[in-house]
Amino acid sequence: MNRLFGKGKPKEPGPSINDVIQGVDQRAEAVEKKINALENDLRKFRDQMAKMREGPAKNAVKQKALRILKQKKMYEGQLENLRGQSFNMEQANFAHQTIKDTQITVAAMKDGMKSMKKEFKKINIDDIDEVQDDLADMLDQADEVQEALGRTYNTAEVDEDELAAELDALGDEIALDDDQGYLDDVLNAPEAPSTKPEAAGIGVPVNKGSKDSIPVDEFGLPQLK
Repeated sequence: MNRLFGKGKPKEPGPSINDVIQGVDQRAEAVEKKINALENDLRKFRDQMAKMREGPAKNAVKQKALRILKQKKMYEGQLENLRGQSFNMEQANFAHQTIKDTQITVAAMKDGMKSMKKEFKKINIDDIDEVQDDLADMLDQADEVQEALGRTYNTAEVDEDELAAELDALGDEIALDDDQGYLDDVLNAPEAPSTKPEAAGIGVPVNKGSKDSIPVDEFGLPQLK
C-alpha cells in the first residue's frame, strides 16, 4: 500500500497554547497602535473644526472625522475581543499547568512513600526496644560506679540523737550572737571626764603632816623619794 499510494507525511505538532497567546497579544498591540493613530487624526480634525466657520468646508472636515471615528470604534471592538481571547487562553493555560504540577506533586509523594516503606522495612522495633533497655542498664551501672567512687571509709559512727542535740545547741548560739542587748550597756555607760586632773583636785599636794598622805606629782602619780 505504501508503494502504491506513498507514505503519508508525519503530522506536525500544532502550536502550543503559549504560542497562540503570544500571537493574539501581538495582534492586539497592532490594533492598539492603529487606534492611537486614529485618535491623533481625530484630535487634529477637532482643532481644525473649532477654527472654521459653519459651511461646506467645515462639513467636509466633519465627515472625515466621522469616518475616522467609525474606524476607531471598529478597532476598539476588535481590541476588546483579542484581549478577551488572550485572557481566556491564559486562564486555560494556568489551569492546565496547575494540573501538570499536581500530577508531578502526586508522583513525587508516591515515590517518597515507596522510599519510606523500604527504609521502614530495615527497622525492627524489637531492636529499638533492646537498645533502649541496654542504654538504661548502662546508665544504672554508671550511677553505681559514681556511687562507689564517692564512697568514704574509716568514718566514725555518730548517734543521730547527738547530732540533733548539737544542732539545737548551734541554734541557741546563733540566737545569742544575734542578741545586741550589750549595746544598751555601752550606751548607758558614764561619759569620760573632760577636765584636767588639776580641776578635780588630783595632783594637789596633801598635808605632809598626815600619816596617810603620799606626795604626788602634777600628773597624780606618787613621787619617788
